[in-house]
Order: sequence, then structure tokens, then C-alpha cells
Amino acid sequence: MLDTAAAMFAAKGYDGTSIRDIAGAVGMLPGSLYYHFKSKEELLLAVYHKGVARFEEAIAEALCHTTNEPWQAIEAACAAHLSTLLDGGDYARIVSPEFMRSFPPAILATLNAERDRYERHFEKLIAALPLAPQTDRWLFKVALFGSLNWSQTWYRKGRYTPGDIAEAFIAMLRQREA
Repeated sequence: MLDTAAAMFAAKGYDGTSIRDIAGAVGMLPGSLYYHFKSKEELLLAVYHKGVARFEEAIAEALCHTTNEPWQAIEAACAAHLSTLLDGGDYARIVSPEFMRSFPPAILATLNAERDRYERHFEKLIAALPLAPQTDRWLFKVALFGSLNWSQTWYRKGRYTPGDIAEAFIAMLRQREA
């Protein structure tokens, strides 16, 4: 049900997808879908939560294969983020900042809390970096996420892998190292 909802939201947008559409695609009556989710907004929140969980799982897995060296850890997390983002999956598209602009304002606070929870993984990694004392770590984080997330716009398979991109982004940011 969540996979179908994610696919339909990604293809038709939040406003262009109805509960009736999703229910029909999974072979249910619309009323039966309301047994599982009280509203379309609640269904979107479940899809978004599952999307964020996929990013978190990818980062956790990547960090299991790194040393405690801070630059290696942040690069591994960035590569995992990019791999998840760029795989073209429906959940990745729904979690993207650009797609969130179409969501109902009433649920944005909940979605932003999910995003903030995810970003705290990166904040911990950034806190461990040996950056110059004058470096604003919040600006470092938003610059990093801006670079990572914008890749969804220009990335085409073949020239670079997500690992190549992560390595290059971190190398550029590392020039500010103390």
C-alpha cells in the first residue's frame, strides 16, 4: 500500500493523487484504505517516514564500513545519501525538498521534524570534523545538503558515481579544514 502510494504521489503529485486512485491501484475500496489511514495526509506522512527511514538505513550501513576518521565518515554518509537520492525511487523523490513544496501546509511541521531528525545524523558527523574555528557548522551543513540534494536535478548515470560526487564535494569542503 505504501509503495503504491509513493509511486502515485511521485508520478501525479500530492494534489493529483486521490485516495480513490490509490485504493483502486491496490485493489481496495476507498473506505477500506481509510481503515489503515485516517486521511490522505496521514498516508503521505507514512510514505514520507518510510522514505526518510531508507536514507537513515543507507547511512547507518555506510558508517558500519568506515573507520572513526571524521572525513571518511562524512564522505561515506554523503555517498549513501546520494545513492539513495539518485536511485530514482519514488520514496527518494517524495523526500526531496523540491517535492515537499506541494504538500499541504498543515503537515509541513511534521515533515520538517522528520527531516530535522535525519539531518541530526549529519550534524553529529560535522561536529566531529576538524574545521577551522571560524567555520559556521550550520552553514557547512546547509551548503553540503544543498549540494547533495541539487544533484537530483543534474545527475545522469555514467559520468560520476554517487561515491565520486561525495568524494569531490567533501574534498572541496575540506579545504576549510583547520
